[in-house]
Amino acid sequence: NADFQNVIADLTERFGRQCVPLTVPIGSEDNFSGVIDLLDSKAQVPDNLESSIESFRELLTEAIAEVDDDLATKYLEGEALTDVELKQGLKAGIAARNIVPILSGDSQSKHGINELMNALTEYMPSGESGTIASDRSGESVELKGDSKSNLAALVFKTTADPFVGKLSYFRVYSGTLKSDSQIWNSNTEESERIGQIFHITGKTQEPATSLSAGDIGAVPKLNSVLTGHSICDKESEVFIDGFEFPSPVYNRAVYPKSKADVDKMTTSLARIVEEDPSIALEREPNTLEMLMGGLGDTHVDVTVEKIKRKFGVDLELSLPKVPYMETISRSATVEYKHKKQSGGHGQYGHVYISLEPLPRGSEFEFASAVVGGSVPKEYIPSVEKGVNKALSEGTVAGFPIVDMKATLVDGSFHPVDSSGMSFEIAGMHAVGRGVQEAGPILLEPVMHITVSVPDEYTGEIAGDLNGKRAKIQSMAPLGDGTTVIEGTVPQAEILTYSTTLRSQTQGIGSFTTTFDHYEEVPAHLVDKLVQNIKSSEE
Repeated sequence: NADFQNVIADLTERFGRQCVPLTVPIGSEDNFSGVIDLLDSKAQVPDNLESSIESFRELLTEAIAEVDDDLATKYLEGEALTDVELKQGLKAGIAARNIVPILSGDSQSKHGINELMNALTEYMPSGESGTIASDRSGESVELKGDSKSNLAALVFKTTADPFVGKLSYFRVYSGTLKSDSQIWNSNTEESERIGQIFHITGKTQEPATSLSAGDIGAVPKLNSVLTGHSICDKESEVFIDGFEFPSPVYNRAVYPKSKADVDKMTTSLARIVEEDPSIALEREPNTLEMLMGGLGDTHVDVTVEKIKRKFGVDLELSLPKVPYMETISRSATVEYKHKKQSGGHGQYGHVYISLEPLPRGSEFEFASAVVGGSVPKEYIPSVEKGVNKALSEGTVAGFPIVDMKATLVDGSFHPVDSSGMSFEIAGMHAVGRGVQEAGPILLEPVMHITVSVPDEYTGEIAGDLNGKRAKIQSMAPLGDGTTVIEGTVPQAEILTYSTTLRSQTQGIGSFTTTFDHYEEVPAHLVDKLVQNIKSSEE
């Protein structure tokens, strides 16, 4: 359903008049039968395309003429530009980034593919023209694209081969990389031994003795080298610009499907991240889940399938648990006496503990205000230890307790039966009882969200975010047909937002999130939320 005229109009509107077509399709959809090269003056043009082809040729000629003053003068004086002048001007314009060529084609029918390959070889800049890199101080270094210069290569892909191991794909920008040689990894500042290098032809790896500037190859079993790293001679260290990978927007908890998969899961996940740096793995410290982040559901699903195919490890995905927290809403003082007599040496620990809420993000504080030795100094650390144990499980839904201060204000002891363990138990039970009396509340993580969408979807997206309890802070049109919406939204409301946004904006919208703060869950949602948490645990 692609419409060539509309695509050209959209590209020109979004990126400027430097976007010009080199080929034009004959027909469309099922009737697409080939392409016309606009620089081929002998091309046969169907009658129904004559006017549009002439219009596109004029557009291309005008763009080429603007690249060179002599060509511009000739063009403005009404003289026709020769085929040689047009092709030379096009090549110069592309090299100077003043012309962005557009070519049409179809990979299934192969229409337009030859024209694409010819355009790449004929008009695109050669690597011999030099590449700008940098040294360790950040100064620019020009890499000459010849085989006699110092070695400089960039690793652009890593694969985890179950038989060969890690395979690093690289492009040589300068110099020559030889088998059985020593290389230097600029990014990690480590030296590595190169064994056999391979020339890659499709899926075939052909052994090679050396690869020179412009060549693409692969080398197995490099320990320190990852995607985006530069390899070179140690004496002429350089950094070639690597890649900036987008941040994950879709997270899922990963679990092994069976006991047989447990041992191999960690290794296989580490290897797949080497292969695809846009996959992120992290252990959520509060829920203890292993989270896999990607660019969408398809990205993560394909990664799990790849792990099964390559490493024989079966993994299951589930929605991540939201790392809720609990705190108190008011102050309270509670007494607890741990007393146990069973003949002989007993147990005795008696404490008064005052609890008070702290501002969000303060975590936890413990203090002692004991006077007169009612609780001996040697037992106060034991009380603190017991209090800390009580923090791991709250009373609302069993989540950790934060943003609270506990102060040991009084107590008593027994000269024979008191011990560190007795006071630890007393401290733990005192806090458990005190939290119930201090108005326990549930806290949820709130994320800062930035959504970029086409202007026509702004209202719909803003309305959807409001329905997710978001607080929109700004909506800023960028002037290029895009609006950026910023605000905060509870994490629980956006666990599947990447899928939602994609369907609402025809795949055009994008978003990023970062943790912002914790906030109290609205009272009317707490009971239902607690029920859902308990049912999911069952």
